[in-house]
Amino acid sequence: MTKTQLSEVVYKPDPHSTDEFIVIVNPDQYTSWRHGNTSIPLADVVESFHVYHSGQGTQGLLGQVSKQQLDSVFGSHKDDAIIAVLQNGHLQHGKMRGKDKSGRNSSH
Repeated sequence: MTKTQLSEVVYKPDPHSTDEFIVIVNPDQYTSWRHGNTSIPLADVVESFHVYHSGQGTQGLLGQVSKQQLDSVFGSHKDDAIIAVLQNGHLQHGKMRGKDKSGRNSSH
């Protein structure tokens, strides 16, 4: 069984802020989807239907975003928020952030 490489799509609502919203994706599927191949199911593009947040940029711990925070930033806490991150964010290739004790991703 081959292991799938995963990457992060990072969206910053304000370029001067350290707030980042992150969705974990399969980079190959994401790139195809982003370039217009909407026949790819979203479930194949994302690793999970979770949006993560870091208030400290790339050096911060990732935590799950509250529904209120998603509503405030994206106007929705449903899959629309994930799609907004995917459409407006930037693919970050390279090493994934490690996991902390809670199972969430974190930087090292």
